[in-house]
Amino acid sequence: MLEALGLDTLVEAVYREMLADPTGGVAELGARLGITESEVREGLDRLVDLDLLTPSRDHAGGLRAVSPEAGLEQILRRQEEDLIRRQQELAASKAAAARAVAEFAGLRPNTEADGAERLVGLDAIQSRLEVLARGLTVECLSIMPGGAQSQASLDASRPLDEDALRRGIQLRSVYQDSVRNDPATLAYVQWETDLGAQVRTSPVLPPRLVIFDRKTAVVPIDPANSRLGALCTTAPGIVASLVSLFEQTWEQAVPLGAAREQATEDGITAGERELLKLLASGLTDEAAGKRLGVSLRTVRRQMSALMERLNATSRFEAGLRAAQRGWL
Repeated sequence: MLEALGLDTLVEAVYREMLADPTGGVAELGARLGITESEVREGLDRLVDLDLLTPSRDHAGGLRAVSPEAGLEQILRRQEEDLIRRQQELAASKAAAARAVAEFAGLRPNTEADGAERLVGLDAIQSRLEVLARGLTVECLSIMPGGAQSQASLDASRPLDEDALRRGIQLRSVYQDSVRNDPATLAYVQWETDLGAQVRTSPVLPPRLVIFDRKTAVVPIDPANSRLGALCTTAPGIVASLVSLFEQTWEQAVPLGAAREQATEDGITAGERELLKLLASGLTDEAAGKRLGVSLRTVRRQMSALMERLNATSRFEAGLRAAQRGWL
């Protein structure tokens, strides 16, 4: 029940027993729970780390259980603070990566300078990806925004991914949640996972990127204008920023098999929350759809359903009521 707060089954059992009856030592506690003394000590140590156990004022050297109201609320507050910190780090990484990529936007096509090369044309990009994929020794990290991927892109990626996975290369990819609605892309992603790849999804993603062995990165020079080509860089500072961006995106994503669209306790799904945020920030329905990787019709259908749930007669009223409910 409390795994999301960092308490596995054993630790939760120890906590419950300490709340019910704090008397007795490690051996007695283990006997009551039917676990070993080593497991009891492990649980007690974890509870102390979580500040759910504190020194007893009545019994020297003993411990007392902090009430769930106070202890669990403190854990939630720390998690919220950690989430805010990670979001700030993610924003900083995005800005650093954008600045770094912009510095190389002026490179001449398909020429290398200072560890960076501007690749122009799908053929040039595909050729470089093939060389980098065959040279992989450890892992490949990728962010694939846009929801449904083109069949041409899937066909080009399949032999590279299959070869890497057969060689034991670790593949980790983050797609948008909307990929679940495209049969072709979903089938490809499921094929990848069957071969051992790890795939997660998120409602909104940063621009596309692929990182090879944490040494070389390929990113679009301008995500809004693919004709400008891609940047292939081995500059340590840029690659490190992009790896950080990927890891933070990965942490906030969910495994492909997870029920992303399940409503949270406040009655809204992650995708609906992101849609409200995007529209509240001033984006048009079309622009919000592009960010979420869904069609304009899907955006309008989702917004219509949200307005009905909020009993709102206008987008403005819907925004106010969403904010009142804590959805924004």
